[in-house]
Amino acid sequence: MPLPLYLLAVAVFAMGTSEFMLAGLVPDIAASFDVSVGAAGLLTSAFAVGMIVGAPLMAALARWWPARASLLGFVLAFAVAHVVGASTTSFAVLLVTRVIAALANAGFLAVALSTAATLVATDQKGRALAVLLSGTTVATIAGVPGGALLGTVLSWRATFWAVALLCLPAAIGVVRGIPARAGQTPRGTPAGSSLRGEIAQLGMPRLALVMLLGALVNAATFATFTFLAPIVTGTADLGALWVSVVLVLFGIGSFVGVSVAGRLSDQRPGMVIAIGGPSLLLGWVAMATLAAQPVALLSLVFVQGTLSFAVGSTLIARVLYEAAGAPTMGGSYATAALNIGAAGGPVVAAATLGDGAGNLGPVWVSGLLVAVALLIALPLRRLVAPPRQRGDATTHANA
Repeated sequence: MPLPLYLLAVAVFAMGTSEFMLAGLVPDIAASFDVSVGAAGLLTSAFAVGMIVGAPLMAALARWWPARASLLGFVLAFAVAHVVGASTTSFAVLLVTRVIAALANAGFLAVALSTAATLVATDQKGRALAVLLSGTTVATIAGVPGGALLGTVLSWRATFWAVALLCLPAAIGVVRGIPARAGQTPRGTPAGSSLRGEIAQLGMPRLALVMLLGALVNAATFATFTFLAPIVTGTADLGALWVSVVLVLFGIGSFVGVSVAGRLSDQRPGMVIAIGGPSLLLGWVAMATLAAQPVALLSLVFVQGTLSFAVGSTLIARVLYEAAGAPTMGGSYATAALNIGAAGGPVVAAATLGDGAGNLGPVWVSGLLVAVALLIALPLRRLVAPPRQRGDATTHANA
């Protein structure tokens, strides 16, 4: 894979740290602003809503800009939002900064995904996506748990400052790694596609189907991930420092899942969905049943991280394949699918925290969302994931 992909992954690491870090900071933020845990958890949803709106909007605005200028502008805006968030004493202002940061993140990821498609052969989009998502998974392994630990030792504000500092090497990576005039039209696609024509691609049934499935699986992931801290400290009765351990385990699992699915999502996506999907469902049920047992919880967190990202990244890779006719907007469709789920999952999960399910309500929500996805996907498996990708015979010197 080309070096610029890995440099883009550095920026994705910084942004992924911010997107996921609230899973370990929710209780402290709630206490700091005197709001409920459920309300603090909605900061994740606010970020995701900004990502949903920002992905197509920012991609459209940046459509004719050089990729490097767009990516650098988004990284710097992201950093400023975190400086303001770290300084505020108002929960409303913090909420606004999360939306602004999300808009910048969405723009960056949408342009990065479209740019990545120009750097690889047409049948390697899954591998390119895996490289970019490795920045997110490393964030869950190191950045997010480190942020949770920093928040425990100092405060949640220190974590926000740390994310702002992480944006500096990310910005340097963009400047050094992306050519000033890098294009955004993938190899093998017609140049000069109109914005209206690219938006019209959303009417394609296959594209709409894989976006829906990607959103459902990601909603399941975020429904539980956002509220892992209360499960660890409440249901499993472990100390606050164990939250970081759990986040590391989830992150390691997600890295394994993305790495394994990277090649399979290009060549055998149907196998990943057919095997990984039902296994993911069973894992959520097992976690909801056994979360009170620390050893079982720790094991299942790793397994669910692996399965969630393997299945989820495969479905998002399918979005990129089906959006081949939208060379500058396709990345925004993949980003939107990811974050529709990230917005919806925590909202539904938060509503279950006060009922009889207690801290485990979000886990049952995750299982239900995956079950719905499977009911849709398995009968339509050949539409969702054709046995062979278009352009399988294509080779590329950077493979």
